[in-house]
Amino acid sequence: MVPDEPDASAPEPTSGADTGDPAVLEVDPAAAAAATLRRATRSTAPRRKTGTRSSGAAGSTRDPQPVGQALDDLLTERGWQSDSAIARLVTRWPSVVGAEMADHVAPVSFQDGVLLLQAESTAWATQVRLLLPDLRRVVDAEVGTGVVSSISVVGPASPSWVKGPRTVKGRGPRDTYG
Repeated sequence: MVPDEPDASAPEPTSGADTGDPAVLEVDPAAAAAATLRRATRSTAPRRKTGTRSSGAAGSTRDPQPVGQALDDLLTERGWQSDSAIARLVTRWPSVVGAEMADHVAPVSFQDGVLLLQAESTAWATQVRLLLPDLRRVVDAEVGTGVVSSISVVGPASPSWVKGPRTVKGRGPRDTYG
């Protein structure tokens, strides 16, 4: 309803010419009560502009986004890009380094930019250490340059003779052989 226009539903006063007295105006009491009620219940708050919620052709962040883009935005927002890249490297390890190397060498941990690889034998550990420059290029191509600052290769873990939570200093199992 536009405030400048007269209320079309307001009762039309009749002049006194109809009744014969020019000073008397007659108004239908039901129409007058309805008009008063409409004026009383009319909102005095300013009208909200329509069309401000539409994003139009340009698009906005409120529009639905593809899942991949939304996940990339979340990773960037939280600072998880390097963690995500390393997780991708670990899950794709056989396709990154080849099936033969993946059968004998596995990524164990990634901490402070250091990727720790464990080989199943000392021979494989030596071979991987010789291939480190090539392995470094392959890993950088997979996760991005600068994510992995260094690669450490360790051989197999030696067996532990410790049984239980307590240990005693000494020669260990060798002193039982005589």
